[in-house]
Amino acid sequence: MPKLYDYVLSGSCYKVRLLLSLLGIAYETQAVDFFPGREHKRPEFLALNPLGQLPVFEDAGLVLRDAQAILCHLANTYDASGQWLPRDVRFGSVMMWLSFAGGELMAISGARMIAMLNYAGDLAALQAKARAALRLLDDHLADRAQAGGLWLVGATPTIADIAMFPYVALSHDAGIGHEDYPAINLWQRQVRKLPGFVGMPGVPDYF
Repeated sequence: MPKLYDYVLSGSCYKVRLLLSLLGIAYETQAVDFFPGREHKRPEFLALNPLGQLPVFEDAGLVLRDAQAILCHLANTYDASGQWLPRDVRFGSVMMWLSFAGGELMAISGARMIAMLNYAGDLAALQAKARAALRLLDDHLADRAQAGGLWLVGATPTIADIAMFPYVALSHDAGIGHEDYPAINLWQRQVRKLPGFVGMPGVPDYF
């Protein structure tokens, strides 16, 4: 059975749990005490992921790190419909937004760790980067809505939406509200309506 090395408060781990639920995949979890235990920096975990980061996913002898890579694996392996990782003209756009989710949008994660866990860092600078990322996302979603689209790419949800959703939904933990992002608010409601949607602490099942 697939195994997820998980920290329940991690938005990156939540990405994986969310897609697993949407795809109806049975799996087991191995809890990792990220804070305050720092188990992700211990030798036994570093043997799985030398970067010392969560999540890690094991599946049929394959060990994967990085939430975006895991989402691609799950969609490629378990979604026979091809909806979640389309192989047509949408593929490049999905990859582009996956990169954004693992790059610019992670400023929210950094700001959240400072605000919630007292990590060192420049909170104001990370909040500014996060707001810039949210503005770009909101503008894109507003353009999509004007064209009749509900999702980041194409007519159906993809792993791009799943990769983006957690830290957008958790941005309030970083001191960033959604008042200025109406298109994001509409999109979040659509994500929560997906069959199999599950929340996490800080992301309720309702909107």
